Amino acid sequence: MSVQNFLARVVERCARRAVLVVLAGLILAAGAAGIASHRLGISTDTDALFASSLPWRQRKIAFDRDFPQFHDLIVAVIDAKVPEEAEATAASLAAAMSADTAHVRTVSRPEASPYFRTNGLLFLSKEELGPLLDRTIDAQPFLGQLVADPSARGLFAALSLIGMGVERGAADPASFGAPLQAFHATLASVLDGSPRPLSWQSLLGGSLAEKAGPYRFVLIQPKLDYSSLEPGGAATEALKAAALKLEFVASGDAHVRITGNVPLADEEFATVAQGAVAGLVGSLVLITLWLFLAVRSWRLIIPILLTLVLGLVLTTGFAAIAVGTLNLISIAFAVLFVGIAVDFAIQFSVRFREMRLHLPTTDLALAATARRAGIQVLIAAVTTAAGFLAFVPTSFSGVAQLGLIAGVGMVFAFICTLTFLPAALSLLQPRAEHGEVGLTSLRPVDGVIHRFRLVILAGSGLLAVAGAVGVPFLTFDADPLHTKDPTTQAMVTLRDLMANPLTNPYTIDVVAPNLTDADAIAQRAATLPLVAQALTLQSLVPTDQQAKLALIADAASILAPTLTSRTAPATVTPADLRLATRTAATGLVRATAKLPADSPLAQIAADLAKLQVAPDPVLVAANQALTRFLPAQLDQLRAALSAQPVSLESIPADITQQWMLQDGRARVQITPKPGASGGPGLITFVDQVSAAVPDSGGSAVTIIATARTIIGAFRNAAIGAIVMIALILFAALRRITDVALVLAPLLLSALLTVVVCLALPLPLNFANVIALPLLLGVGVSFNIYFVMNWRAGEPSNLASPTARAVIFSALTTGTAFGSLALSQHPGTASMGKLLLISLGCTLLSTLIFVPALLATLRRQPADRHQTVK
Repeated sequence: MSVQNFLARVVERCARRAVLVVLAGLILAAGAAGIASHRLGISTDTDALFASSLPWRQRKIAFDRDFPQFHDLIVAVIDAKVPEEAEATAASLAAAMSADTAHVRTVSRPEASPYFRTNGLLFLSKEELGPLLDRTIDAQPFLGQLVADPSARGLFAALSLIGMGVERGAADPASFGAPLQAFHATLASVLDGSPRPLSWQSLLGGSLAEKAGPYRFVLIQPKLDYSSLEPGGAATEALKAAALKLEFVASGDAHVRITGNVPLADEEFATVAQGAVAGLVGSLVLITLWLFLAVRSWRLIIPILLTLVLGLVLTTGFAAIAVGTLNLISIAFAVLFVGIAVDFAIQFSVRFREMRLHLPTTDLALAATARRAGIQVLIAAVTTAAGFLAFVPTSFSGVAQLGLIAGVGMVFAFICTLTFLPAALSLLQPRAEHGEVGLTSLRPVDGVIHRFRLVILAGSGLLAVAGAVGVPFLTFDADPLHTKDPTTQAMVTLRDLMANPLTNPYTIDVVAPNLTDADAIAQRAATLPLVAQALTLQSLVPTDQQAKLALIADAASILAPTLTSRTAPATVTPADLRLATRTAATGLVRATAKLPADSPLAQIAADLAKLQVAPDPVLVAANQALTRFLPAQLDQLRAALSAQPVSLESIPADITQQWMLQDGRARVQITPKPGASGGPGLITFVDQVSAAVPDSGGSAVTIIATARTIIGAFRNAAIGAIVMIALILFAALRRITDVALVLAPLLLSALLTVVVCLALPLPLNFANVIALPLLLGVGVSFNIYFVMNWRAGEPSNLASPTARAVIFSALTTGTAFGSLALSQHPGTASMGKLLLISLGCTLLSTLIFVPALLATLRRQPADRHQTVK
């Protein structure tokens, strides 16, 4: 029995037992839905997208196991108008989140360690340290007054001393220019009604205070819920709520922004979901419209939609049994299933309409449809399934899982199309047709294509050559950040951090057998052109300590008596402040008599004149603004001047464990220069370091290795898919020529897609590369229909029912893809665009190139030896 006759018999029996088949389909659907509801989950863990056997994945797994503190982080980035406000905000936020054990596992502030507070001066070069200590010693009289009375009263008394020195010619006001300008700015802000606190850190540290950068960090490891679309969403919301309660955040003087791999992933999922419901509803409305235009009857539309739903539910049930948990890529199987399975149903239904035009009953028309179109749908389903299943052996687990589910889904789609759909049609009994089913308006176009077939073939050949030449220029964007919404807070914050090598997230980590080897690796890596710095635990031990400690000891011997507070100052009152203001203003007026009116000292004298007649609340506000952060900075100065020799043993355990493991292995962190923070520069940076240190890992290596894994997986899968498809086509069609007729337009559509992508331009990326397997599936299906019609003696191409089915199938599929192209998420939008481009190129090849190609060939109808058995 031939395959055609077997399929016809199956359809006949399903039509005769329509009620039983439909009930069986509903029971199967209910069972599959029940299995899916209990066993199918979704994991948003991006690490699960790649096989754990990959070398770079093994290094990442080992690093995450050895240094868990760097994995799954929410990073709160704090900036403020003055550094002390950022410090206070970071400290308060860390305390608040540490208390939130419901959402948080660990909280840390690396830069706030007492180790760095005490030994910070030792990390300066001698050229930086000497002038800093000299300036501090020069300010000794000023500091002595502030230590004795750390209030505005003491500050005004110190200003009086400066004024006295200027008046006597013993002091140059220019040497106090920056501090005096800062005092004036703070006093002016108080008088304007918007007090801005004075930064004593910037005042005493000068330009060296900027070395710490504008940001302070709180690192939070949240409790993640991978069953949620946003695993870290609850912790992020708790962090935002805690930040809003902080003093300087509430006043607008400090800002807390959130980034890190956890919020980046969460925001991506949220962006993908944004507008998804509206897009889905709109797509369903348009798809229903296209189905109506294709088949013109609700008695056909309902069976098609029920067949699609049944196939999708059965495929979902298989996914629940076969994989259990979907990943972020395999969840797209539903879109792929509907996009291709709808073609099978439309082809069968349109052919049924054609047969119903010539045959008196539904059952006869169904059998004839199965005999004519069943084998075409079968070959399309098998080749499409083979294309998807070719991805299963790859190391790209996300697409491998998708290939397995979608490949088996094509089998379900075929079975449902040849069993459930005929049964549903038999029950609903669509009315007989009264006119041609094909697109008769396109019959003249067939003539035009036939007449200009050589021109079309030549033009197609030129475009194919252009695409082949352009393939090497088709870029793959290896940066996953480019597929994310650049306007989200996590992305904007990350971009700001990337500008600084100290906070650049694209680092390379190496775990060496011991610290000696780690230091050797760091020295070797530091010589590479794109490496900004290479750090180990040894980097936290200051160099040239003896000389620096001598400078610090000299300064401490001079400043120690000054910085020692002997008695607690009396509590300052508004009356005390007013008296101090009046005294300082009088002294400064005399001192500035010969100074320009715009000199900082003269401006302060004017400020004090206004302040002495201001209400008490203004005086209190001035005291708060001028001296709020003074005691803490004096404590910091005392701590810094008490520095002692430092060794590896001096480094606290909480810092050591970030760089060394208990078994002696040591971590090396290598950061890139600004030019290597993305794109080709990042690739070169990774290649340079990997060549020098083969066992490199870290975020930069992961990004590049991920891209190369994806490219390799799709290359190998594409080759495997084409080989399997060719073998299946040869087994079915039995002629190499016919196989070439199916594959040639597929190749042309792929090369046309390359041309369009280069012209736009639209680079491949992690998201849109999923369009490639769909291009194989849809392209093979469309081409098979026309080639097999040509073998069967079909007199027309574009005016045929097959063309009608192909066009409306493409419209339904394109509508689903169009909703993706309009997404707010750049990755999803690029995927939708590439899907539309590949679908358009496939349709162009099928409807223009294939008829022109077939018109040039002499038809060789299949004989009994060439019929599929």
